[in-house]
Amino acid sequence: MAGSLTENKRIIAVGDIHGCLHTLQRLLGLMNLQPSDQLVFLGDYIDRGNNSKGVIEYLMTLRDRYSCFFLMGNHERMFLDSLEKGTSQLWLRNGGAAMLESYGCKSGFDIPEKHIEFIQSCFYHLETEHFFFAHGGIDPDMTIQDNLHYMKPEDYCWMRTHLRSTYLENNRYTWKKTLVCGHTPMSRPIMLEKLIAIDTGCVYTDTPDLGMLSGVILPERTVLQTENIDV
Repeated sequence: MAGSLTENKRIIAVGDIHGCLHTLQRLLGLMNLQPSDQLVFLGDYIDRGNNSKGVIEYLMTLRDRYSCFFLMGNHERMFLDSLEKGTSQLWLRNGGAAMLESYGCKSGFDIPEKHIEFIQSCFYHLETEHFFFAHGGIDPDMTIQDNLHYMKPEDYCWMRTHLRSTYLENNRYTWKKTLVCGHTPMSRPIMLEKLIAIDTGCVYTDTPDLGMLSGVILPERTVLQTENIDV
């Protein structure tokens, strides 16, 4: 039931989930969701955690109740590349094996076609009047228009340059809107005038200061978090 993403209604952006279904459900429970809410999921729904299949199924059911927008994460991109070109050892080492296990795959990709189509349908970026959404990010030395012109689709999944200290410390970004992104685990969400980064490493429960799933309510920039309850 998704239409166009608009700032006339609440936008709720959710960080990297990585197969942590119950943690995702708890976070959304904290959001006091309303029928008019728009949910933007910033990518990396799969891999590493133990229930990639459950997360995809749950996200697909949310579409029936809310306006949902799903971004392509680098892990979804690696999965699709493996599907198209043959299983990648890089993907398997970076959590892909956990995804296949959640689907009970003994050999090959025994994954429902509807789940594959869901992942294929994810956006590489989304844009409203004041916000730009991408899993990884965009080049901080270019305007949004130049990013859209020069970047390849997969670049939006992997970009991290904007999180270097030289940019963070000076809030030095060429773009005019606020970038909302995930991808890079941080000990706490970053909230700057032109940058909101909310990957707080939900799946990394063994790493100090990580292990939280974060979401942000826009335009008021209210952050809500929950600890990982899937492990």
